[in-house]
Amino acid sequence: MAAQGALDAVPPPRPAGAPRRTLVIACGALAKDLVAVIAANRLDHLSVTCLPAILHNRPEKIPDAVRARIRAGRAGHDEILCLYGDCGTGGMLDAVLREEGVERIPGAHCYEFFAGAPDFAALAEEEPATFFLTDYLTRHFDRLVWKGLGLDRFPQLLPTYFGNYRRVVYLAQSDDPALAAKARAAADRLGLAFEHRATGRAGIADFLASPPNTAARGLDG
Repeated sequence: MAAQGALDAVPPPRPAGAPRRTLVIACGALAKDLVAVIAANRLDHLSVTCLPAILHNRPEKIPDAVRARIRAGRAGHDEILCLYGDCGTGGMLDAVLREEGVERIPGAHCYEFFAGAPDFAALAEEEPATFFLTDYLTRHFDRLVWKGLGLDRFPQLLPTYFGNYRRVVYLAQSDDPALAAKARAAADRLGLAFEHRATGRAGIADFLASPPNTAARGLDG
């Protein structure tokens, strides 16, 4: 697997019968899960480049950032995939990907493709007032949520931010009791009920193994 930073080097021509050289452009919040999927499934033909997860704070910047990575990686790869949901871009990311001929994983956000679209829809219908955590958000809860929303300095804002929520659902990609305990502690700090759902990483694995619209993804022409 080629690491970010190795993308400036153009690989030699692909020998006949060799796997297609595929670049995956991913959100940095998914980097750990992506590496785990690649290792578990021996997807050694994949190269990875990740954009900073902090772009979620400015989703309007995601489409142009993805476009820049597509164009930087195009010469050295046969195909490019995008591991992003819409992530608050209001369809702008999909517009860029259509223009560039690149497919992304289906789903509005990582919660949907981790849980699977039917299960996520059922969770949302069961309790619309749900705050979701993933492994990444759980690891970085203090920085991204507690401090990110200023609750460390202004705890009186907690009801303003979370007063309309009723539960936390932790969508767990890994079987890590310590991380599950941290997710439960986060729910307690927010004053919300807690639910743990093991999702694994099958959504990412399925997309990388058999992405949709294969014919539209080729970069050869």
